[in-house]
Amino acid sequence: MPQQVTVTEHILLHQKMVPGATGQFTRLFNELVLSAKIITRAVTKAGLVDILGFTGDVNIQGEEVKKLDDYANRILIHRLARSGVLCAMASEENADIIEVPESLPRGDYIIIFDPLDGSSNIDVNVNIGTIFSILKRKSDPQGPLMSSDVLQKGSEQVAAGYILYGSSTMLVFTSGDGVHGFTLDPSVGEFLLSHPNIRIPEQGKIYSVNEGYERYWDRDTKKALDYFKSPKNALHKPYSGRYIGSLVADIHRNLLYGGIFMYPADLRDPKKPTGKLRLTCECNPMAFIVEQAGGLATDGANRILDIEPDHLHQRVPFFCGSLNDVRVVQDIFNAERRKKSR
Repeated sequence: MPQQVTVTEHILLHQKMVPGATGQFTRLFNELVLSAKIITRAVTKAGLVDILGFTGDVNIQGEEVKKLDDYANRILIHRLARSGVLCAMASEENADIIEVPESLPRGDYIIIFDPLDGSSNIDVNVNIGTIFSILKRKSDPQGPLMSSDVLQKGSEQVAAGYILYGSSTMLVFTSGDGVHGFTLDPSVGEFLLSHPNIRIPEQGKIYSVNEGYERYWDRDTKKALDYFKSPKNALHKPYSGRYIGSLVADIHRNLLYGGIFMYPADLRDPKKPTGKLRLTCECNPMAFIVEQAGGLATDGANRILDIEPDHLHQRVPFFCGSLNDVRVVQDIFNAERRKKSR
């Protein structure tokens, strides 16, 4: 039987290769892993206890908060605040930055997370997940926290990952040295290395997008969709359409099989003219993961990881996946832009 490597062992091994490593990163990940186990337990019992349905509250995004969303958010905030290595957190569910209180030990890391992505699928037992982005504080630790500490470009992330709750629970993350996947073995209660050095195929066969909103898209986005549905593409046949409606699940499938995920800007809601997905807690971590696996992520014009956030809950269009597929989208958007500039 092959030797199994736990996520903690993997991080400790790589920590030894980093000059000046202090072990703070490992402690933070231990709290993430514990949180994932607690949330997994709640997800697997969701049909048996009163944690399905809505709480009656509305989050900062204007969306109704489901009970399991709220539970996952509280677990993450409680556990991560006690890691002793964070100075601040930010959650999709909270309007403002959450500073670690002075009564608790603090550190130089900042974590931004979506506690339960795809929560509209909770009641129908479809895969959901937690997404996280880890940053290092830039300002003087002895001074007040600055907004620029949290609003960093995605290229400055120290690590990013997601936890997928499905037929099994998986932790997929990168710290800038490739992408690795760990599967929770419930018999021993450990995340074991199951997908080392994940590489997304350069050429995909799948497109993932909610085509029900096509009438609200701009011409560039419609041309991109036409490419993937036409036999006049790199495959010489239409791509397969696969859309779950859970960002973690759609990205995870495409990461392993190859393909492109698209959530473009649309005109459905005047309050969300740049799309639905949040730059800091969704697009940046997913873009970091996919690029580390050999893929690409763009808003159509700009590399996602190069965008400077101007506020915590900023939304952007998102095209992410196999290198060749995302480059096609870039070429379409750039060609239309050149026509308009003439």
